[in-house]
Amino acid sequence: MLITVDPSARATLADQIAAQVRLAIARGELRTGERLPPARDLAASVDVNVHTVLRAYARLQEDGLIELRRGRGATVIRSGHASFDQLRSLVAELRNQAEILGVTLDDLLTMIKGER
Repeated sequence: MLITVDPSARATLADQIAAQVRLAIARGELRTGERLPPARDLAASVDVNVHTVLRAYARLQEDGLIELRRGRGATVIRSGHASFDQLRSLVAELRNQAEILGVTLDDLLTMIKGER
């Protein structure tokens, strides 16, 4: 699993890390029972403070996606591959509806981002 962060992005570094792990779980790239990299190792690989990674892991734990155990690390407890497929289906349906209504993809993306 490759994680990258963009210090100039609007989202915090912890949010960026959590989002990438969340997406890997949703896609089935990380499955139930798999361990995430130790916080120190991940922090070193993406050049962030270890507390940033721990914040990301805490958010994932709050979402019920991982389990944190002192001395044992972070383990995926809920795989979301089926959820990701369902979301993909909903997105395809949304794109079809937008096309029927004559809404451009750019306008649809703006709507999704909540800018309109």
